Amino acid sequence: MLNTLPADLETVFTAECDPEARFAALLPVLCRVLHTDRCFLQVRHPERRLYRIFCWRRRNDIPDLTTDGWQPEDPWEEDDPMFAAALSAAPSIFVADIETAGAEVLNLEFERQFGHRALVHGHICADGVLYGILQPCLFDQPRVWSEDDRAMVAAVIERVKPVVMDYSKTASH
Repeated sequence: MLNTLPADLETVFTAECDPEARFAALLPVLCRVLHTDRCFLQVRHPERRLYRIFCWRRRNDIPDLTTDGWQPEDPWEEDDPMFAAALSAAPSIFVADIETAGAEVLNLEFERQFGHRALVHGHICADGVLYGILQPCLFDQPRVWSEDDRAMVAAVIERVKPVVMDYSKTASH
């Protein structure tokens, strides 16, 4: 586990700002630090099964997954083993290449619709409950996620978790 974050990431968590501004500041910095093409943060209200996605992408040809406010959650776990794993508070999943990952890890056809090739499915959980997913990803090539990458993602998840949990309470019906 990382003891300290790089200064630009640390600034995201120490600056005075509301949660939405913090999410908007976090995603491009995390993409730069991890050298990824897109990063999204899905915040969810576990009891109501509502979600909201904040997204940043390096290029305009990369799909923007940002939602317009809170949305009702589909039963994604039926089609997506990674979402099912997240709902069960399993450890975060690091996929080097969606094309070679096994069916026990992901549903290839489901993942192809998002356009990415390598990704992190970072589970933001507390007491066995899923509050969010942090997903940095690459589009043009596979990537083996290093121990440093894994430590960075884990550290960011721990820092953003209380903000995500508090923000999830703002979900409207």
